[in-house]
Amino acid sequence: MSGQSVDNQYFDKLYEGNDDPWAMRHRWYERRKRALLLACLPQEHYGSIFEPGCANGETSLALATRCDALLSCDMNSRAVGLTQARLSEIAHAQARQAALPADWPSERFDLIVLNELGYYLNRADFSKVIEHVRLSLNSGGQLVACHWLATIDGAPQTAEQVHAQLQAELGMHKLVEHREGDFLLELWSREPTTVAQHEGLH
Repeated sequence: MSGQSVDNQYFDKLYEGNDDPWAMRHRWYERRKRALLLACLPQEHYGSIFEPGCANGETSLALATRCDALLSCDMNSRAVGLTQARLSEIAHAQARQAALPADWPSERFDLIVLNELGYYLNRADFSKVIEHVRLSLNSGGQLVACHWLATIDGAPQTAEQVHAQLQAELGMHKLVEHREGDFLLELWSREPTTVAQHEGLH
């Protein structure tokens, strides 16, 4: 694995002549994983959600149904254009071009979604992302992270390294941990309250 974060040329090649390079729209694996990510969210509805690394907007479209305001971003202009098209009829959702960690937005959020993103950043850059997460989450805010467990060619980190770094540096309560042969899905929250406790069942 290289020591540098992946640059935009890597993604430019993926999007050449292909508006769905990971087959997020059609593969059952991707659709099922997206459903699991949405199902693991402890809150039915969020005020504001930030989704960096939005790719072509398939997950963005689903997240938009769970919030009052959605900001999606990607470093790749083709990805941003595709996401903008997917969100074009949703007034409370927007997509913009931004590279992390340098272009982290100034807004504050109730949920941040790191979906198949962390391993494209080296440890130093990802540490900056984690710091941004901590500073931009509202009281009671949450972070959900989902990553493919296989080695990604050209990526400086693995899913295991990314999630271990999140656990070590976030300083938040882990509410959800789902692991299977293909991917790892975890959610951390500023508050330790479970869904049942929130509804007064404990």
